[in-house]
Amino acid sequence: MKKRHLISTCTRVLVLAALPLIGFVPTAQCQTRLSDYIRPFVGTQGEGNTYPGPSAPFGMIQISPDTDTTNWETDSGYEYTDPTIQGFSLTHLSGTGCPDLGDFLFMPQVGQPALFPGRKDHPEEGYQSAFSHQDESAAAGYYSVKLLKSGVTAELTAGERAGMLRFTFPASDQASILTDLSHIIGPWHVAESRVRIEDNSTITGFHLINGWAKERYLYFAARYSRPFDGAVILSDGRPVIYNSYANYRFRSRREAAGTRLQFFALFKTHAGEVIQVKVALSAVCSADALQNLDAEIPGWDFDKVRAATRASWDRELRRVQIEGTPQQKETFYTSLYHALLVPNLYEDVNGDYRGFDQNIHRAKGFTDYTVFSLWDTFRAEHPLLALIHAKRDSDMINSMLAHYDQSADHLLPMWELQGNETWCMIGYHAVPVIVDGYLKGVRGFDAQRAYDAIKTTAMNPDYDGLAAYRRLGWVPCDEENESLSKTLEYAYDDWCIAQMARALGQTNDYAHFMKRAAGYKNIYDPSIGWMRPKDSRGHWRAPFNPHAFGGGEHLADVTEGTSSQYSWFVPQDVPGLIALMGGREKFIAKLDSLFTDTEATKELSPADQRGCIGEYWHGNEPSHHIIYLYCYAGQPWKTARLLHQVVTTQYGNQPGSLCGNDDCGQMSAWYLFTCLGFYPVCPGSDYYVIGAPQIPKAVMRLSNGKTFTMTAEDLSDRNIYVQSVKLNGKNWDSTFLPYAELKNGGKIDFTMGPQPSTTWGIHPSIPE
Repeated sequence: MKKRHLISTCTRVLVLAALPLIGFVPTAQCQTRLSDYIRPFVGTQGEGNTYPGPSAPFGMIQISPDTDTTNWETDSGYEYTDPTIQGFSLTHLSGTGCPDLGDFLFMPQVGQPALFPGRKDHPEEGYQSAFSHQDESAAAGYYSVKLLKSGVTAELTAGERAGMLRFTFPASDQASILTDLSHIIGPWHVAESRVRIEDNSTITGFHLINGWAKERYLYFAARYSRPFDGAVILSDGRPVIYNSYANYRFRSRREAAGTRLQFFALFKTHAGEVIQVKVALSAVCSADALQNLDAEIPGWDFDKVRAATRASWDRELRRVQIEGTPQQKETFYTSLYHALLVPNLYEDVNGDYRGFDQNIHRAKGFTDYTVFSLWDTFRAEHPLLALIHAKRDSDMINSMLAHYDQSADHLLPMWELQGNETWCMIGYHAVPVIVDGYLKGVRGFDAQRAYDAIKTTAMNPDYDGLAAYRRLGWVPCDEENESLSKTLEYAYDDWCIAQMARALGQTNDYAHFMKRAAGYKNIYDPSIGWMRPKDSRGHWRAPFNPHAFGGGEHLADVTEGTSSQYSWFVPQDVPGLIALMGGREKFIAKLDSLFTDTEATKELSPADQRGCIGEYWHGNEPSHHIIYLYCYAGQPWKTARLLHQVVTTQYGNQPGSLCGNDDCGQMSAWYLFTCLGFYPVCPGSDYYVIGAPQIPKAVMRLSNGKTFTMTAEDLSDRNIYVQSVKLNGKNWDSTFLPYAELKNGGKIDFTMGPQPSTTWGIHPSIPE
């Protein structure tokens, strides 16, 4: 981190990550472009939550403006409130809470080239440039901005593995385009990089980053639309030139290796001259990057690439078509856009990819993907893909199984990033993704092989606290951090394993993992009415505050939250949790208190507090299912009231609309399901929980080609409560939607009203 000023630092906040996708496309308006409803600058302002730039759905490349790389607010590269842009890099994360990527920055300049980005408050010192949002626009697969310092207009577009940058220059004898190989997002280390001038209009290169992903190789290739008038490689700020040393060694000026490399393409330009750069990526080698480039963008038609990517987004967005106000459509389709950005394609056009063992593999029978934020996305993002994108979900599961095969410990991924395990967050949540996919009809992977992988992962004695968890029935707080959260998450994951074991006829395994899944009961302390850490001797943690983050001062028993938030994470056995808390009335009273108490939120930043209702924290994933728990206790109207509050106050179509990091689509997927009127509280089960729809109509195209239609009669800002439901023409009094009623298409019709119903949903019964 020392000499950080030498490394081009950029941030990317909401530029494309939050593009709000608007609009219902009824049959009579089938030519409507849903991509017109994407708003690129929607997201969490000041929390590092942003869109990764122009990208195809699930694309490998995301070309995007970076405004900073050093602040928490700019984990994804772009912060809407920043006054300057450092340049345009080729990869970005989508709303994660940790920075990385931001590979290979391109920046046009006019005049004497600057070598370093400089400071935001003094952009004249470096190559970053002031800009105005009035001169900036973004849409699906496109971004443009005028750089005020140079007068250059920059435009970006992208396909799956390759993209284009189009720069319109003023007249100048000193125009240049910088490629900074030392630019990355976050406080990480460039271990090695290399750049090579292949000919007078083509360069290739790579860098190896030791960062959040500890050993991340990435290669690039770039072709320019006209030959350079001059070119120079810089290492540590000095030109690499022909030189002879005392021992007569030869040093080429056409290639270099080091840790701080930059390349300048030099031009003389006339007014309005356009210079384009085609770029492509590969995790394998520069030759593959060139192959990706020539295969995907053989010509120089920027607008053709832009149109093709926009058409691809329109096809994807039509998987769910809605009716609603312009704001509802923009918010909904922006959310769907986010949900279809990640995971990212990770194999080249020839099928090669860099595996978890850092060897080169060729994908056979599947497409390889990367960036699995599983602690977040198992909740709603992957359940959504299982419904509307089963083929991709199958490929993603196969990618996880390849990771397992290549793992020295034979483990499924926890938080995988470009062939690396970051070991971030907790649980083994590849399990519910695989199990939910299998039980929801996702095929194309070997079920027995997948089962072996999930069972082996769950039996690994070295996994965080698992050996003690298996021995005691809980993770002991004197031996393992985050013990409370790990106990609860392991119990849920084990329940998922049991469901797949039953489906495959593994009766002994079913019994074993169902017993482990009941471990949540071992850490419920009836004396305080909350989950409480327990040590290896069976003693409760003392002192312990269920309303304090981590459990109290200097404690780390709870992951990113409090016991009062985490105690509700028993999605596999909500009736058991109700019984544990003393029955339905006490359960409801305690649940009510979560939304009125405020002690825990005092420790949050003002930005995070915006995502809170009492101690309920919608800005972080462990809370995402909690509102729906009223439906298990016979009071679904409370679910409806709170869902309306969250949707209207913590989502929207403006910069800063999200109340927390989007976390690779999870925050957005919650919104999508909630708008449709149901939510996967327990992925791996055979039902969804019916909440209350937030839009008047939606038609969801399932992966099998069938459609499932939702209508909400009389829905308005006043009529937020469900009065009655018809499912496939039948009166439906249950707050649970069986997957069997959805999988072959059909229709669910809600009637909404201004007051809670006294009859609908008051006798909950989970489908057998």
